[in-house]
Parts: sequence; structure tokens; C-alpha cells
Amino acid sequence: MKAFATVIGMAAFLAASTAMGAVAPGDTAPDFTLTDSNGQSVSLSDYAGKQVVLEWTNHECPFVRKHYSSGNMQATQKAITDEGVVWLSVISSAPGKQGYVKGDEANELTESRGAHPTRVLLDPTGEVGRLYGATATPQLVVMDAEHTIQYYGAIDDTPTANVNDLETAQNLVLAAFRDMDAGKPVEVPYEPPYGCTVKY
Repeated sequence: MKAFATVIGMAAFLAASTAMGAVAPGDTAPDFTLTDSNGQSVSLSDYAGKQVVLEWTNHECPFVRKHYSSGNMQATQKAITDEGVVWLSVISSAPGKQGYVKGDEANELTESRGAHPTRVLLDPTGEVGRLYGATATPQLVVMDAEHTIQYYGAIDDTPTANVNDLETAQNLVLAAFRDMDAGKPVEVPYEPPYGCTVKY
């Protein structure tokens, strides 16, 4: 039943993504350029030949807090970046909206939470968030070394803000990388994103 629901969800997502011009698994990830938390310009194309994860985040969102307060997001980041994968955390909250931060505040959050992103990218206009169809925080995009999108959606298959639910949740980002490392198609390429709406 779960697999059937995922297939139906994927079909609905593909229809919606076509309508809104967003991306989907199998697409080439569109290039973009943003300023990172240290004031440096960063483009996706800077990481040609590297596997990349995009993580939409908002530190004030209770669903994001679930994954950071528990250490789940940090552990996922570290497991992946230790293998040479690039992890880009993207903040698309607009000025004055929940989750908006400037560079120094983003760096303080990274340090205080023991997070392991490669870079934190600031997207206050929401241009890149909309380009990728980001609707929730947290929301993740996994791409291979050719920057073909292999996974899109929630970090796991348990859409709650309850930390205790992590015990039985399947981490779909880690699962995608296991499949990719094994040379297999990603078994679950899409899971509906859950969390707070992106504060454009």
C-alpha cells in the first residue's frame, strides 16, 4: 500500500511540477548562483562532477527543529559529506519572514547546532527555491555527479514533528545514496515533502 501511495504521489507531483515549471527526478538540475553565508558567490556548476544535495531549511520551523534537535540532520549531512558529496543548505525565507537570517546568523546556527553543510546559501528573493519547486522545510534534492536529480522530497517517510518517530522512519536521502553507490536505480525517487511552507 505504501509503494502504491508513493507511485500515486509521484504521478501527482510530476503533473504539478510540469504545470509550475519545477524539477522532478530524472531532470538535469538547473544551474543557479547564490551568495553563501560568508559572502561568496556559489554556483551549482562549481561542483561539476560531484554528487550534490540541496536542503531547504528554516531554523524556526518545528519540523526542521525535529531533525536538528535530535541530531538526525547533522548525522545525515556528515555521513554523506564524509564520502565527498557536496551538501548545500538553502534558506529561501524572505526578509521579515520566519527563518530569514543574514550570513553571520546562518554561520552561528551552523556552529551552534554542529551542522555539516558544505555551504549555506542565502536565497532571500526565493528565486532558486521557486526554480526547484521547494514548498516545505525541510525539503531535499539529491543529484548524481552529472547533476541528474535522483531523489526529490522529504528527508524520510514519516511526516510528523515528533522526534520519537525518527526511531521507525526510513531516511530516504541515505537510502538514495545507498542505491546510487550500488549502481541501482533509486528505489524511492520521490516522497511528498512535509514541514513548514517555505516563507517566500
